[in-house]
Amino acid sequence: MSNMEWIKRGNKVIMNTYKRFPLALTEGEGVYLKDIEGKKYLDFASGIAVNSLGHGNKTLIKALEEQMNKIMHCSNLYWNLPAIEAAEMLIQNSIFDKVFFCNSGAEAIEAALKLARKFGKKRHGEHCYEIITMKNSFHGRTFGAITATGQTKYQKDLNPLMDGILYADYNDFESVKKLVSDKTCAILLEPIQGEGGIRPADKDFLLKLRDLCNEKEILLMYDEVQCGIGRTGYLFAYEAYGVAPDVISLAKGLGGGFPIGAMMAVEKYSDLFGPGDHASTFGGNPAACSAAKVVLTALIQEGILENVKAQGAYLRERLNILKEKYTIITDVRGMGLMQGIELSLPVANIVELCIQKGLLLVGAGEKVIRFVPPLIVGKNEIDEAINILETVLKEV
Repeated sequence: MSNMEWIKRGNKVIMNTYKRFPLALTEGEGVYLKDIEGKKYLDFASGIAVNSLGHGNKTLIKALEEQMNKIMHCSNLYWNLPAIEAAEMLIQNSIFDKVFFCNSGAEAIEAALKLARKFGKKRHGEHCYEIITMKNSFHGRTFGAITATGQTKYQKDLNPLMDGILYADYNDFESVKKLVSDKTCAILLEPIQGEGGIRPADKDFLLKLRDLCNEKEILLMYDEVQCGIGRTGYLFAYEAYGVAPDVISLAKGLGGGFPIGAMMAVEKYSDLFGPGDHASTFGGNPAACSAAKVVLTALIQEGILENVKAQGAYLRERLNILKEKYTIITDVRGMGLMQGIELSLPVANIVELCIQKGLLLVGAGEKVIRFVPPLIVGKNEIDEAINILETVLKEV
C-alpha cells in the first residue's frame, strides 16, 4: 500500500489533532527513516527531540526485550528494580534528591505544578498558590500545563483555564519581579524555549531568578522536557548555565523513543508529596525505566555528550554560513543539538520542500526551523542536511 492509501485509512479512524505530513513511516536505522514506499529520510526532527540514540539502537532494543520477557508492568503498589536503578542514575548525576516517574512531559509539568502548590500552602499559607511562567513558553497540553503555557493560540476555546498562573516576559527580570507577591509559590521556565522559537535564557536572567527565589522562598522550576537529557551537550541544561533549579521536569529523550517522564526535586522539597498526594498508573514502568537506563548510560559513559558538543558546534557553524549567504535567514540560535534558524518569512513551505527532498525538519513557531537530530548524528549527516536545506533555500 502507498502513503496515501494508509493516510486515507488513518483519516477515517484517528482524530484530526495534527497537521500531519503525507508520510507513513515504517522503519529506521541510526539517523535515517523510511516510509511505507521505501523512500529514505534523514531525520533532523527525531520525533521532536525524542529519539536521542537514533533509530534501531540494538542496546536499547535488547534491554526492552529482556525486561518485557520478565515483567512489563506491576503497579506502583510494589517496587520494581529498573525504576530504582534509573532513579539512582538520575539522582547520582544531578543535584536532585528524589524523582517521581510519569509518562510524558505534560505529566512531568503537572507533577511540578502540584508540588509547587503543596509547597506554597505548607510554607506560606493558603493564600500562596500563584505560579509565574513565561510568555512564548510551551509546557504541554493537559489543563495545568496548557495554562502554564504562555501562548494564547494553544488555549483557544479552553477557558476557563486554571487559576493562579501569571505570565512574565522571558529574559526580562523586572517583568518577573513585578509579578512576585506573597501569593507566589513558584517560577517556571524553559532554559531554552522550544516551541517558542529556540530561544535560550540569558545566564544573568537565570542568576537573578535564582537569587530572587532564594530571597523570597519561592521554588525555581525548570522545564527541561525538550532541552534536557543531553540535548545541550550536558546531561541537564541547567549545567550548561551553572544555575540550578529546585525542581526539574524531564521527558522526551529520556526514553530514547519509549514513553517516560520524570519530575525531580532537591532534598529540601523532595518529601512534599506523601502517599496519595500524586500518582501515575504507568509511571516508573519497568520497560520504560529500562530504556531510560540505556539512554543515561550512553550519555554518561559512552561519549554521547561529547558528540553533542562537537556536532552542535559544527551544525551552528554550517547554519551561520547559510545565514551569511541567504538574507532571508535573520538569526541562528540555540545550544548543542537544539538549534534554530529564524527566517523573514513563514517556514512551512521550506520544511515541506525539505521533506520532499529527504530531510525531516520541524518548525518552532511560524518563522523558525528547528534542528533536533538524534544525539548520535555525525558530521557527514549534518553536511547532508545542510546541502538539502540549501538546495531548497535557493528555490524560495
